[in-house]
Parts: sequence; C-alpha cells; structure tokens
Amino acid sequence: MTWLLEPPFHSSIRHNFPRFHCSPAAGAQPEPESLALSLDGPKERRKIVRLAWEKLVRWSRSLRSKAKTDVLERTNKIVVLGGGSFGTAMAAHVAMRKSQLEVNMLVRDPQVCRSINEEHHNCKYFPQHKLPENVIATTDAQAALLGADFCFHAVPVQYSSLFLEEIANYVDPGLPFISLSKGLELNTLRTMSQIIPQALKNPRQPYVVLSGPSFALELMNKLPTALVVASKDKKMANSVQQLMASRNLRINTSSDVTGVEIAGALKNVLAIAAGIVEGLNLGNNSMAALVSQGCSEIRWLATKMGAKSTTLTGLSGTGDVMLTCFVSLSRNRTVGVRLGSGEKLDDILSSMNQVAEGVATAGAVIALAQKYKVKMPVLTAVARIIDNELTPTKAVFELMNLPQVEEV
Repeated sequence: MTWLLEPPFHSSIRHNFPRFHCSPAAGAQPEPESLALSLDGPKERRKIVRLAWEKLVRWSRSLRSKAKTDVLERTNKIVVLGGGSFGTAMAAHVAMRKSQLEVNMLVRDPQVCRSINEEHHNCKYFPQHKLPENVIATTDAQAALLGADFCFHAVPVQYSSLFLEEIANYVDPGLPFISLSKGLELNTLRTMSQIIPQALKNPRQPYVVLSGPSFALELMNKLPTALVVASKDKKMANSVQQLMASRNLRINTSSDVTGVEIAGALKNVLAIAAGIVEGLNLGNNSMAALVSQGCSEIRWLATKMGAKSTTLTGLSGTGDVMLTCFVSLSRNRTVGVRLGSGEKLDDILSSMNQVAEGVATAGAVIALAQKYKVKMPVLTAVARIIDNELTPTKAVFELMNLPQVEEV
C-alpha cells in the first residue's frame, strides 16, 4: 500500500518524508526520538511501531497545515461533459467540496437531464443516490461551458473527437480539460491528450489526465479512494489536486501523461482477458500467470512509447490493473467473463448500458504493438477473440504452447 505513504501534494514535498533508521550511521548522534531500539521483546517492538506512527502523523499534520486551498476558493463553476456513471460521480464529489460551487453536467439524454434537475438523481446510473443540489444538468453546450473554470471530460474515447468538434466554438482556449476517459481511438491510435487539442483546434488547450483504481459506485458512496492526475504543466496538476483532494479522495500528481494514459487504456484489455479466465473456470494459478504476463506486456509497450516504469507500478498502472482484473464491478472484466462462458460479443454489448472501452481499445493496442515492435501475446489474443477469429478455449491452448522464455 505504498500509495498511502505518498503525500497528497506535489512531488517535491516527498523529499521531506521522514526517514526511519533502526540504528544511527557510524559517528552520527541518534535523534531524541531515535528508533534505534532493541527488538528484544514485544514491549520494545510496540514502542518502535508507536514512535514511527507518531512521527508519520506529525509529518502529515505539518504538510496539511501548509496545504493551499486557494484554487477551490476561487473556483466558481465546473462543467462535466457526459452524464455517465464516472462523470456523475466526479460531479457529485466536486459539488460536495464547496456548496457555493456551480457544477454543470452537459448530457444528451433529456430524461437524465430532468431527473438530475428535478429529483437530484441520475435515473440511468445512480437512481438511489441523491446528488448535491448545486449539480445542474443541461443539454445546452454553450450554457454549460460559459464561465467555467475547469472542465471534466467524461465522454467515451471513441465518441470524443466528434463530440468535441461540435462544441469547440463554446470552449475558452484557456479552459483546463481534465480527462476521465480511458482508451485509445481505434482508427487513429490517439490518446485523449492528442484528441482533445486536435478536436478543439487548440494545441495549447490546458490538459490533465485523471486515472487510477476507482469505481464510480464507490466514489458515490464516499469510500476511500486514491487517484493520480498527470500533466506536463506541474502547476496545473497541483491546481487540480487542490480542487479534488478531500477526506475520502487522495490525489497524487505526476508529469508522466503518456504512462498514465497508456496504462489506463491497456488495463481494460487485460481485464477482458482476466474475465475470460474466470469465465472458463481456469483457476487462480492461471489468473495470476495471465495478469502477470499482461502487466509485462503493458510495461514493454508503454516504456517504448516513453512512459516511466515507476508510473506503471503506481496507482494508474498496477493499482488500476488489480481493481479492473479482479473485481466483479469492472465492466471490461464482465465482458470477459461472459465471453469465457460462451456468450456472443454482440449479445453482451447490446445488454450493457455502459461502455466497455477495452473492446474498442484491443485492436488499437495491437496496432501500437506492431508500430513499436513489441510482442504482446495475451493482449493480441484478446483482440483476436473480440474479432471472432479465435475462441477463448483455443486462445488458452495457443498461449500455453508459446515457447518457454527467460524472465527479464
């Protein structure tokens, strides 16, 4: 749980994290609260743990007292593009941060719009959860975007380009976009950091990507969650952190936009593979082997594209893989389970009211793998299953018969 040790502030503060030593360096004087204690007996061990915890708490309180809150104070309006589950959860979370904040949700469905404004519920995704009264829905893009300080983009990747082109005339060139969408555009292989500025015809549009292990339902239920925001603009990442961080939501920052985006896209494809293993009842050994191999494939491709390896073992990488591959709330895992159980893909997708991005992303992932000359057997098998060129059972047989290799 290393993310618990990462302060919810910008990365430079991490250098102040307390360092614990069980013995002083040669010639050094121990600190008054030295942890250089004997490990003989339970009393001494408890003292070591208590002192370590107290020091950690003091460090945390000190940083919290210095944390800036001016971004939230001067923010008056937020717009959320899209009325899906995650967009709704983000709208609710930000609205609860400040009661005077106006949170506009731009939605397409008039019924969803009415239910949010009249009953304070999203009737399609969260009929049992009451939304804050400062969340307002509209189908008018111009009204939603007018005067907005931040924009959360929650439209599925495959529909984002056309959607953004339609509203581009109403977007202020300085409006920061926070992308919640995970995936790759199928025909162009573009990420959201490429789609948004190109669709808006503004290469300087401020951009932040938000990712990490998170289900919208648990955010709505205010359960503890940790996410990461990445931007090439450090000040912008810190601003979004200030805007969103709360008692139940930790926000870490990163400059590795490529790593966060690629990990977020590829883990959806891996989740389909994990679901297939579950649907075929192949057992825990198979699941562990497959997810491990899939993580290696994600690392191989992402680092070739310029991602940092540390990003891929953090919240947006390993953290998101664990959640999406192993938990039944995952849409992409559910698709895989049903495929492994023998259902047809068209029947699965037609029965779902939310988008499983991994289905469209699979083909794009393989095209990227070919472009960067990376072998990705597990994720390639998923793409072939989705294209109906391989059955799940046959895919397992072929993967198990690949040449034995040396781990690197």
